[in-house]
Formats: sequence, C-alpha cells, structure tokens
Amino acid sequence: MKPRVVTDPDEAVAGIEDGSTVLVGGFGMAGMPVVLIDALIRGGATDLTVVSNNAGNGDTGLAALLAAGRVRKVVCSFPRQSDSWVFDGLYRAGEIELEVVPQGNLAERMRAAGAGIGAFFSPTGVGTPLAEGKETREFGGRPYVLELPIAGDVALIAAHEGDLMGNLVYRKTARNFGPVMATAATRTIVQVGRVVEVGAIDPEVVVTPGIYVDTLLDLAGGVR
Repeated sequence: MKPRVVTDPDEAVAGIEDGSTVLVGGFGMAGMPVVLIDALIRGGATDLTVVSNNAGNGDTGLAALLAAGRVRKVVCSFPRQSDSWVFDGLYRAGEIELEVVPQGNLAERMRAAGAGIGAFFSPTGVGTPLAEGKETREFGGRPYVLELPIAGDVALIAAHEGDLMGNLVYRKTARNFGPVMATAATRTIVQVGRVVEVGAIDPEVVVTPGIYVDTLLDLAGGVR
C-alpha cells in the first residue's frame, strides 16, 4: 500500500493522540525532523513519551517540544550536552521523567520491537544502576542483563529522499536512528527533502523499504 504524500506538515501529524509514545529520529540535530516536530507542537498533543538519542539541542526541534510542556517522559542515551538547557531545567525542576538507555541498547530495543523479538540479553549496563530491577543471566561466563523492546505509537523521522512507494534514502549520520524507528512504530511519518517517482531511487541504496512508511511530508512541495 502506498503511503500518503502531503505537503502540509500539520496534515502529516494529524491524529497523534495525548499520551502517545513518539520515536523521534536524529543524531543530535542531524536527521532531526524539525518540521514535523513543529507541527506536533501546533497540534497540541500532550503527556507524550519521547524516545530519541538525546534530549534536545538548543531551543529548536525536540527542545522546543520539551519547552512547550508536551512531554511527560524522555527515553534517551544522552540527556545532557552543552546545549541541552531546556531538558536540564525541566529535569532539575522535577517536571519531566528520564530513562537513560545506553546507545547500543536503545537502537537494539527498537530493532527488537520491529523484528517481533520479545526480549534479549545484553552485556551493556551490567553492574550499573541501569541494570537495577532487571533479570541477569550468565552466558559463556559473562553476565548479561535482560532488555525489553521499545515500540512507538508513532515515529517522526527525516530522510534525504523518498519515492512514491515510501522507499527511503538517508544522508550520512541522519541515518543512525531513522531505520530502526520506522520498523518499531505503529505509524511512521517521514519528512523528506524531496519525493521522486518510483524507479528513481536505485533499489540497492534503499535503506528503509516503503512497507514501513505511512506518510511522507514532501518538503520540496511536489514530486520530482
């Protein structure tokens, strides 16, 4: 089934409900779906759980969503960096919840959700506060901790290019989390630099197959 192709950001994110778990792509600002996030802010959904690599940069994108008071909880690997003052202020004031997940585990937990894997064991985090309350087992003489999948109600990601079937190509580090998030969400919404005709993208370079994509927001304003 072909994805919807729209040029209006508000139309793209319409229907995202209060209390949703939203997977937000980006490696820092690389690949951050800022246009979709701004539309989500305008849409008014609140009490959100956001899963992302970090907790926002500066005052734009994810940081703007946090500043608008729409997020109840952040699940991420890097909640603090030099420009994460929005999240830092909210967390210190007790106005937002945080779950820290090591970066590899974060990616693998979303990949597991997309692959239908019920749980997996990882050595990362063993013996640290991140493993508290989790089952641990030993394999080959090495301890591992049980990790559960992370699935989303919706994924907001950015891609360099997509075709009318929803097949996606990313650009460099913008690729880091988009592909696993697309598979882990019930609904995947993608802002793309441009939408092209079917066949314009070499199948060998497709990273996310269109079967995982529900809506394409064409930032170029029309099929090329």
